[in-house]
This record gives sequence, C-alpha cells and structure tokens, in this order.
Amino acid sequence: MTHIWVRAEERANEDRVGLTPDGARALLSAGYQVTVEESRTRAIKIEEYRQAGCQIGAERSWRSAPRETIIFGLKELAEDDTPLEHRHIMFAHAYKGQPTGQRLLRRFKRGGGTLYDLEYLVDPDGRRVAAFGYWAGYVGAAVALKCWAAQQRGEIAGAVHAYPGADHLRAELEQELSKAARERPTALIIGALGRVGTGAANLCRAMDVPATLWDMAETASGGPFAEVLGHDIFLNCILARPGTPVFVPANAGLAQRQLGVIGDIACDPESDFSPIKVYDRVTTWDEPALRVHESPPLDVTAIDNLPSMLPVEASQDFAQQLLPSLLTLDRLDQGVWGRAHRTYLHHLEAL
Repeated sequence: MTHIWVRAEERANEDRVGLTPDGARALLSAGYQVTVEESRTRAIKIEEYRQAGCQIGAERSWRSAPRETIIFGLKELAEDDTPLEHRHIMFAHAYKGQPTGQRLLRRFKRGGGTLYDLEYLVDPDGRRVAAFGYWAGYVGAAVALKCWAAQQRGEIAGAVHAYPGADHLRAELEQELSKAARERPTALIIGALGRVGTGAANLCRAMDVPATLWDMAETASGGPFAEVLGHDIFLNCILARPGTPVFVPANAGLAQRQLGVIGDIACDPESDFSPIKVYDRVTTWDEPALRVHESPPLDVTAIDNLPSMLPVEASQDFAQQLLPSLLTLDRLDQGVWGRAHRTYLHHLEAL
C-alpha cells in the first residue's frame, strides 16, 4: 500500500498545505494510506483530516516513518546535515545552483532518498501540472503596492501578515492606497500571460492600477528595456532560466527613472539567471521591502512564500491541481513522477 505522509511545514509564516481533506478522502478511497501531521499553523484544521479518515501523526514525526513512506510538504526542510532517506515531495529550489539547494541534494545523496520537486512535475510537453503561481502573482502585486504606498508616506513598508481571504487583503490595500496619493501608480508586468502574471494583473485591475502587460514578444529583443524605468512599479513574473534577459541592471538605482518599487514575484535572487540585478537576497514578512537606493528611493520586495498570505484559497487551488498526480503515486516510475525522478538524478550526478 502506498503511504503518503503530509508533514507539518517547518518554516515561519507557512500555513499552506498541498492536500485538502477532500483530496485525502479521494486518496483513501483509491487504496492509499494517508498520514497527516498535526500543525500549530496550518490553515486547514487537523480535525477535518481526522474526520476524512486520515491517520494523525505528531508534528515533525515524519523522520521516524518507515523508509518507504512518501513525505509530502511544500516548502523547504529545516537546514541541517541530517541525511535524507525518504522519498520527499516539495519545492526544493535546488536545481539552479542555489547554495542551500546544493546542501539539500547532498543530504539526499548521503541518505539514499529521492527528491520529487514540485516545480518539476511536468506533463509530456513540459508544462507544470500544479502551481501556486496565480496567488503568488496576486499577493506579490499587493505587497508591491503596499511598498509604493509606504514610499508616498516617506516610509518603508512594514510587516505583512496572512489574511482570511482575498477580500480582506483588498480592503486593507484600498485604505492604504487611498491615503497615500490621489492617483494610482502605474505598473509594468513582465510575464503577463502566465499564471503569475495573470494573478498580478487581476490584482492591479481590482485596485484600479493601470498596468502595462508584457510577455515573451515584448522582451524578445533582449533589452535593455527603458519602459521598466518609466513605470512606478515593475512586477517580474518570469521564472529565471538560461537566456532570460536582464530587466533591471545593477546600476538601475542611479538611472533617470520613475521606477520606485520592484516586485520580484518570481523571487530567485540566488540564481545565476536572475533578471533583477539590484539585490541578492529575499525579503521577509517582517521586512518586506529592501531599499537598494535612497534618493529617489528604490525598494525591492521579494518574498518567497507569497501565497501563504492567502493560505486557504492558495491551498485549495493548488491541491485541486495536484490531486490527479497524487493519485498516480503508486506508479512512481511513470508519468510526472518518472520525469521528476530523472530530473533529480541528472542534478544529483552534477554535484
């Protein structure tokens, strides 16, 4: 019997989950064994999983699970040197040369385990089967607008938090924007046709923020792109990869510009391919804005778990997308899992 173990998330401000109680019922009905760890922060309560028929485990007890168990989480594990012997499903951020990712791969290599990176669960055409991109774009645009509103007050953005729903986020943001200025800022969204860009565009539309929408056709020239500097806010929604143009060069702060806020929603500053060169580290919920130039101010916001600010909506959406693939976990050598395994082996060999 295939056993999937939903672990409690181990990083701060991470309330999402990749399997809902309804999804757990579907797995149980298909003959899977499902264990869900207790969690003090998960947006969906443990009692709902208990009622669905799941086994309940103590928080962080996955380490003592039988070796053949498949451990399912979303974000990264706590950093240590413990060898990893299980098969893990998660977003690992380990395949683009990131130092933390390289350390994680070495843990798998020492323990004999396997990584199935959620970012690399793709169909035969290379399209991801499940992603949080829409809600990352939606929330990322909102945080960038919060940063802009703070600038208008002569401040830098303060701490952000999770919301019960998108309507609560929009109501708060409306108050901040209305107090900050008579007119709304302008935004440029690159990657506007993808999931992330669609979410960002919809949030801008909901807040009456004029947005210029670019995608591959508009960036095919390879840059430089003066239009980025000609908007109040730039939202990067393109996943960094070889050949991605540089949208914001390292000296952008010194340039003649209208640009005041960069929302790097794709948020991969450690990657060699990052198109945003004015910063080198992610920002946090406590300090969402990094000021990279003082006069006039230029702030970067780059939070790497944005959808967790709307944890219920984001979890339900992602879990629905992923469930058909979870229902094939009894055939790990085939389909999306087989492709993800081959990707893992390729990067393991490159260590």
